[in-house]
Amino acid sequence: MQNSPHLTDTRALRRNRTRANRTTGMFLQSAAIAEVQDRLSMVNREFTAPAIVTGFPDVWDTCLPDANLVPDSDVLDLQPQHHDLVIHGLSLHWADDPVGQLIQCRRALKDDGFFLAVTFGGKTLHELRASLAQAEVEITGGLSPRVAPMGEIRDLGALLQRAGFALPVADTVPLKVTYESPWSLMKDLRAMGEGNALQERLRKPTRRSILIRASEIYVDSFLEKGRIPATYELIFLTGWAPDATQQKPLRPGSAKTRLADALSTSEIKLPK
Repeated sequence: MQNSPHLTDTRALRRNRTRANRTTGMFLQSAAIAEVQDRLSMVNREFTAPAIVTGFPDVWDTCLPDANLVPDSDVLDLQPQHHDLVIHGLSLHWADDPVGQLIQCRRALKDDGFFLAVTFGGKTLHELRASLAQAEVEITGGLSPRVAPMGEIRDLGALLQRAGFALPVADTVPLKVTYESPWSLMKDLRAMGEGNALQERLRKPTRRSILIRASEIYVDSFLEKGRIPATYELIFLTGWAPDATQQKPLRPGSAKTRLADALSTSEIKLPK
């Protein structure tokens, strides 16, 4: 029996994260932390046993000072039904099995425990991806894997249901950052620790001619007021570990009041 292929080269990912600049490269992690804290403040619950899954524990330790910080490995170091809150902090896009990650988080929650994940969505870096793809096709006639695949909000929301969460919700927070040039953006990605760590990536440096052409395409296609924009889409996923006390939808046909009466309007019967 063959093993399933791995999306991520974990050694390269660890190397990239080790080389990340903790001073200038953590602004997206900080933005995600601030949004997580704001959302938790709106949940009418005091959490006493939180855990955070993250590839940057030294950054996320500011989110909840008493949280158990867990590496985002394939098998998460989480005890079953031990936590009342689990946060997955901006690393789900590197997971070989994102559904498995969510299932492990759900199993780690006590009944009625809360789950909150933040991950990059499919619109992230669409400008850079399009520019690199066009440049590589023009120069080499082919494409190589360069950016980790990131899910669309509808697909990611469906993962919550597949993982068994109750009351699942997915929403998005778009961020736009501008740079002097595409070269500044690529330098920033290295500072974030978000360089190419795909298993199937080219194992030699990208040809300079491709990077120069990609930069030209980026500027020609996306320049705004003398600067180039980069889109980062943060998708937030929330759900609860199932519990008998939670609200449940009514069975179809069990309503006791007509919608027409509630809206104070006339009911129009459809022809049979």
